[in-house]
Amino acid sequence: MDWKKMDSKYYYEGNDLGCVYTKEGTTFRVWSPEAKKVTLNLYEQGNGDCLVETFPMQLDKAGTWYTEVKKDIKGMYYTYTINHGADTREVIDVYAKAAGVNGKRAMVLDFSETNPIDWDIDQGPVLKRKTDAILYELHLRDVSADATAGIKNKYLFGGLAEQGTHSPDGLATGLDHIKEMGVTHVHLLPLHDFGSVDEEHPERNKFNWGYDPVNYNVLEGSYSTDPYHGEVRVKEFKQLVKKLHENGIGVVMDVVYNHTYYTKDSVFEKTVPGYYYRIHADGTFADASACGNETASEHKMMRKYMIDSLCFWAKEYHIDGFRFDLMGIHDIDTMNAIAKELKKIKPDIILYGEGWAAAAPLLAPKSLAMKVNAAKMPDYSMFNDNIRDAVKGHVFEVEAKGFVNGKEDMEEELKFAIVGSTHHKQALNGKEKAWAKTAAQSINYISAHDDLTLWDKFALTNPEDSVEIRKKMNCLAAAIIFTSQGIPFIQAGEEMLRTKPGTEPGKKFTSNSYNSPDAINSIKWNWKKEYADVVDYYKGLIAFRKEHIMLRMMESEEIETRLHFMELPPNMVGYTIDGENLEDTLKELCIVYNANRSQQQVEIPEGTWNVYVNEKNAGTKPLAEKSGKTITIEPLSAIVLGR
Repeated sequence: MDWKKMDSKYYYEGNDLGCVYTKEGTTFRVWSPEAKKVTLNLYEQGNGDCLVETFPMQLDKAGTWYTEVKKDIKGMYYTYTINHGADTREVIDVYAKAAGVNGKRAMVLDFSETNPIDWDIDQGPVLKRKTDAILYELHLRDVSADATAGIKNKYLFGGLAEQGTHSPDGLATGLDHIKEMGVTHVHLLPLHDFGSVDEEHPERNKFNWGYDPVNYNVLEGSYSTDPYHGEVRVKEFKQLVKKLHENGIGVVMDVVYNHTYYTKDSVFEKTVPGYYYRIHADGTFADASACGNETASEHKMMRKYMIDSLCFWAKEYHIDGFRFDLMGIHDIDTMNAIAKELKKIKPDIILYGEGWAAAAPLLAPKSLAMKVNAAKMPDYSMFNDNIRDAVKGHVFEVEAKGFVNGKEDMEEELKFAIVGSTHHKQALNGKEKAWAKTAAQSINYISAHDDLTLWDKFALTNPEDSVEIRKKMNCLAAAIIFTSQGIPFIQAGEEMLRTKPGTEPGKKFTSNSYNSPDAINSIKWNWKKEYADVVDYYKGLIAFRKEHIMLRMMESEEIETRLHFMELPPNMVGYTIDGENLEDTLKELCIVYNANRSQQQVEIPEGTWNVYVNEKNAGTKPLAEKSGKTITIEPLSAIVLGR
C-alpha cells in the first residue's frame, strides 16, 4: 500500500468516526477507503446468535462509509462487514468505545447515563509543577487478589475503590494504604480491552499484565462485575476514578499504542489492510515491539486515531496522565501533536513513557520518541535508566551491582542521575550526554513491573548478605530516588520489600511475570507488618519530599546554580541545595549517601543542622540536631540535613 498517497487522498478530519448516539438516531462512520462494500450489523447482545438488522453503508467523503439508523438503538451492539474484493470480514468498529464480552461487538451507549453523582465536578489533583508528582505503579488485580488484602471485590475495578479494608494484622490495605503512603498518582497497568484473558471464563483465573491490546477505546471486561453488558465496566471504572480523586489521588493509564495483540486478524488490518502498521518492502510486518508488529504512528489516520483515542480517555474518564509503552516506536511529531491536544483538556496532564523500543523501528532514529530525542518532546518525561542502573546495577545482568549494593566507582554516574540527567557542570559522567531538558523529563525509578523487583535483585546480587543488610540497601536506594531531582516512581509493594518467587526450575525469582498466577504477582499484605520499618521509611521520604521544593526543582539552570556536589571519600555522594528565595520552609539541605560497609566521617558546611533522614527514620520532623563541620554517617545509609 502507498500510505502516503492514502494520507494525501483520503485523510478524514471529522470527529464523528465510530458511532454517535442520540435518542432520535445514531450515525455510524468507518474509514476504509479501499473497501468495495460495507454493511452495518445490529445485534441484540454482545455475543450469540442475535442479529436484528443490517444496513448498507454508503461511501462518503475521504474514504469513509456512513449510515444513520433513525430510531433509538441505545444498548444494542454492532459490527461492520467489510468487503475488500476477494476478502470479506466481519469486524468490530476500530473506534468502538464500549463493547460486549471479549470485545467482539461494539455497543451503542449513552455515556452520560454512566456518570456517577457529581461527575461534572470531579477532578484529580492539580499539579503546580510536574515534579510534584509521586507515581505508584500498580496492576489492578494485584491489589486485591491475595486473601490478606481483606478486599471483597477481588480482581475488579471495585476492589481498588474499596475503603476501610485491612490485613489480618489490622493494617490498612488497598486504597487506604496508597493514600496513607502519600503518593499523588496511581499508575495503572493497561486497562484497555486486551486479548489474553477470556472474559467469558473468569473461573480460569488467568492473569496478564495487559500489554496485548485489542480494542483501544474499550475497557477490559474481566475487571468488571459483568463483562457481557458494556455499560457496566464503564460505570465501575468511572466510580473508581472518582473514588481515587476524592482521596486526592490522580489516575495515570498505561497505554500500548505501539503494537496490537493480533496482526492479520487485528481490527486495524481487517478494516484497512496494510495501512496501520509499518511493513517491510517484502510485505512482512516490521516488529520493533517484539510482539509481532509495530504500528505506524506517522501515518496520518493512525496519528489521528491515537489523538482521538487519548482525548476520549481524558475527557470521558477524567484521566490525569498517560504512560506510553515502548514510546520509542512512535514518531516525535505524533507525540507532540498528542500533547498539544491533551493539554487543551488538562493543562497539567502527566505524559511519560519508555524512551526505547524492543528492536530498531522501521523509521529514521532522529524521528523517533527515544530518550536521546527527549529535548524535542518537552511535554514528555522518560524512564531514567541511568538512575535505575546506577543505583542497583544493570537491569539485564541479574548479578550486576550498582552503587548501593557494592559496585565501586559509581559516583559520577549517580551524580548524573541525581540532577535528573540534565546538564550540570559537576555531573558530567563522560558516558552519556545530558538528555533531559528539564528535571521534569526524568522519571526516577529503581523497579517497575518489568524485570526483577528491587528486593529480588538484591537477593541475587548479594546472596551472602543478611536480610538486615539488604534492607539497608533498599532504604538507601529509596532515599536516592526521593531526594533526586525529577519525578519519583515506585512499583507497588516496593515499600514492603515485594518479591516474586520463581516458578521455573533453577530460578529463584520471576522477572517477567506478565502471565504468572496471582500467587506470584499479588501483593501479600502481611508484608506490611513484617517490614513495617521499611514502609514507614518510604512514607517518611515521601512526606519530606512533598514538603520541600528544593527536591522538586524543574529548570536545569536552577539545579546547576543551587545544587553543589561535595568532595567525599569513595563510594559516597553528597551535595548541598541552596533554597534561598524558594517557597520552602528550609533555606538549605545537605544530603549524603554512604554505600560503604563502614561508618564514615565527612565534612559538611559548618553550623547547626537538623537531621530529617538517617539510617532508620525519615520524615518532616527533626530527628536530632548536629553542630560543627563534621558528621558521622552509618554504613549503607543516607542522611538528610536541613537548616
